[in-house]
Parts: sequence; C-alpha cells; structure tokens
Amino acid sequence: MADHALATERLDLLPVAQADLPWLLAEMNTPEVMRHLGGPRSKQAVEESLAADIAAWADKSYMRWTIWHRETQCRVGRIGLFNVRATAAPEHLRGQREIGWSLASSHTGKGYATEAARAALAHAFDRLGNEVVYAQTSDNNAGSSRLMARLGLSRASEFDYDDPEYEPAENPTRVYRITRAQWSSL
Repeated sequence: MADHALATERLDLLPVAQADLPWLLAEMNTPEVMRHLGGPRSKQAVEESLAADIAAWADKSYMRWTIWHRETQCRVGRIGLFNVRATAAPEHLRGQREIGWSLASSHTGKGYATEAARAALAHAFDRLGNEVVYAQTSDNNAGSSRLMARLGLSRASEFDYDDPEYEPAENPTRVYRITRAQWSSL
C-alpha cells in the first residue's frame, strides 16, 4: 500500500488499516467529531465502515487515508476521495468524485486538514485525472465551509439538496466544487 501513500510537509496520508480501529473508536467516533456527520455510530457500524474502506482500496472504488503527523507518529484525522453516494443528491451529482475530511478534536486548528486536502486534491487531478471534485457540508459546519473556500472550491448551489439521513439542522446539504482548470490556476 506504500504506493498509495501521500506525503506533505508535516503529514503522511496512509491507506486506512485494521490497526486504525481502536483510534477510530476512541478519537474519531465522538460527539464532537461526528456532530456534522450524523453523530457517533455503533462499534459494529464503525467496524463495517472500516472494512468497506479497506476493501475499497482493492477495487479502487474510492480511497480513504488516515492522516498521520510525521514527527509525532500519531494519527490526527482522516481524508478521502469518494463518489457521491447520497440517494437524495441530484442525479447529476451522484457518482461524482467528492473529497471529505475529519480531524480528531485534539488536532483541529493546526492546518492539518488544509494540508491533507491539498495533497488529496492534487492526487485527484494529477494522478487520477479527475476533471472536477465536489465537496459537501451544511451551514452549521462553518469550519468546513471556510476550508473549502481556502482550497479554491466554489459554491455549486444548483446541486444543494435536503438529505433525510441527517438532522434538519444539518440541512440543506451545500455543495461546492473545483475543476482541474481552477486547481491548476491556484
């Protein structure tokens, strides 16, 4: 899996692994981290999600990395390049490439998400050949909205939708995008 690793100035993005499970349960499946993602999940749901993430590397359907801080050798978060799966999403949006991230609470505000997202976007455009990458959030998740703007993503309001999988406070889902041409001009 080393050929799937990405590196930044401070971070290593490594494909998710079964060894991530205790950390996922303790640091990522918390009310604070999951507040905009539907809330904490059962242990079984976290285990099944991790198994699906690992399997996705084999069939190349999507990719999720664990973000490691290189100097301290600790996990700080996760980032992924997915395909929009929400059944409530507009038809044109479903199946399109999407970027998403989350950080453990003790690692927010240090620029790790920005650094990791830039590496993932570069991978999407330069290695995978994507022409556009989308991102989604809610108005309640101001931090993600600010990060999307810092990364050069712009609003694609024509794709906004209500997702019944999320609480009313997390709706509507706001959609952002960046094209290869926009990324190249940054």
